[in-house]
Amino acid sequence: MMLSGADILVRTLIEQGVDTVFGYPGGQILNVYDSLYKYQNEITHVLTAHEQGATHAADGYARTTGKVGVVISTSGPGATNLVTGIATAYLDSIPMVALCGNVPTTQIGTDSFQEIDITGVTLPITKHNYFVGSVDELADTIREAFRLAQSGRPGPVLIDVPKDVQTALCEYEAQPPVTADAPTAAKELRVEQAAALINAARRPFVYFGGGLVAAGAQSEMLALAEKLDAPIGCSLTGISGIPTDHPRFLGMQGMHGHYASSLAMHNADLIISLGVRFNDRVTGDRSRFAPGARIVQIDVDGSELSKNVPAAVGLRGDVKQTLQRLLPLVNEVKSPEWQEKLAKLRAEEAESADHREGLTPRNAILTLNKFLGENTPVATDVGQHQMWAAQNLSFKKPRRFASSGGLGTMGYGMGAAIGAAYGTGERSVLVTGDGSFGMCLNELATAVTYRVPVVILLMNNGVLGMVRQWQTLFYGKRYSNTILGRKTDFVALAKAFGAEGEAVDTLEGLEAAFGRAFAAEGPYLIDCAIEKDEFVLPMLPPGGSVDDIIVKVGDDR
Repeated sequence: MMLSGADILVRTLIEQGVDTVFGYPGGQILNVYDSLYKYQNEITHVLTAHEQGATHAADGYARTTGKVGVVISTSGPGATNLVTGIATAYLDSIPMVALCGNVPTTQIGTDSFQEIDITGVTLPITKHNYFVGSVDELADTIREAFRLAQSGRPGPVLIDVPKDVQTALCEYEAQPPVTADAPTAAKELRVEQAAALINAARRPFVYFGGGLVAAGAQSEMLALAEKLDAPIGCSLTGISGIPTDHPRFLGMQGMHGHYASSLAMHNADLIISLGVRFNDRVTGDRSRFAPGARIVQIDVDGSELSKNVPAAVGLRGDVKQTLQRLLPLVNEVKSPEWQEKLAKLRAEEAESADHREGLTPRNAILTLNKFLGENTPVATDVGQHQMWAAQNLSFKKPRRFASSGGLGTMGYGMGAAIGAAYGTGERSVLVTGDGSFGMCLNELATAVTYRVPVVILLMNNGVLGMVRQWQTLFYGKRYSNTILGRKTDFVALAKAFGAEGEAVDTLEGLEAAFGRAFAAEGPYLIDCAIEKDEFVLPMLPPGGSVDDIIVKVGDDR
């Protein structure tokens, strides 16, 4: 049948199984929005308050479902407003397709009103991007984008569609949804080399990240850890990948990771790395990272092998399929001495934990855990609250934690919580701070308009807490521009948007507020007062290593 480019674009999205898109209209994408109106019974469009919020919503949708998130914007500032969200998805390997309108092809290169070379702008932060010069190419370009976004190492793909391509007519024939490229295991020789190294280990440590979650390789990893009698740790983006209470799981490791997890990796003689890239927040000083350990690194992206730390054996391949090849070659062992050491580390961590009573950050998150269902997705912004959440949240199922890891995007959380609620069909939770929330609070309008059930735990200390912590420890308490000094009444603000909210300053008050928030129909904000000098601990100092780990700070801080 003959259809306009705009109709082809929307019909191809429906063809690919897309049920929800996030975006904001404008002049150069109006034809697509006209088509979205026509097909509104087949595809839902969520109008956000800002294009950046739309990309974070598409990201949160993708993280919690494993599907490709879709965001739509107009040209010029609409397109450039997507950049931070696209970069966030790129650095955390989140599958996304961004669709932008542009000026007609006859005006490209003339500095026309709201013209921007968005493919040039986003080239470094996408897996690939496309400028569609002809309507004949449009449907197949969208299909190719969906294939790329979810194949191998997932990531964002951008498609720039000029206005005249949207209005041009072309024959359209529906196709089956594309599928990701078939995953393949690492080469057999590499698998055999890895098995030999693993079988010689006495203190193995299994370390996973978002790549393992993307591959769906949790059961294979757990089987490997059982055979090796090994502990398991994860990166920030690996959180919720396996149940938090699994007996082998030591939690997140790294700069603000769990003491036992970080020390176990440091003391291991072999690290088995599964879909994780050893960034600087994990390793600290790389010359002192896990000095007695050799590394077996499995990653679908060959460019990550030995990129940050040298791998004794690097295996390029799908994590799930590679582990399936590896498991039969690995000997089943018991390591009582290693288990004794791990038990000691766990005991040291328990002793150094914050056991204060009252409304401490840790107690706030532990109280939140009482209200989380098995399917409840939790999004965070970036800062101290993010680390308190990462350290203390409890999850039963994978893909229930959405947080910006690689880019560290303040303002990510509100959009992501909205996207997570749409993706899972569940009430979502946002854990945020007053600094981060100030960057994304406009999306409260979106949550209210669409009656999105999201509980917002706003940990309010009146400062930029993480930066202030660094200033306290490493900059002589020179608090340059980290004391916010704002007079914002967040409860009144929530009510002005049409949401419900309340302020609390006791742990008992917080628990009661959670009860009301989780029973509310729409968004509910809890303004939770915490002290400005609370610290996230443990902490590896910048440029330091686990040898320098800080677990306690004096009262004179």
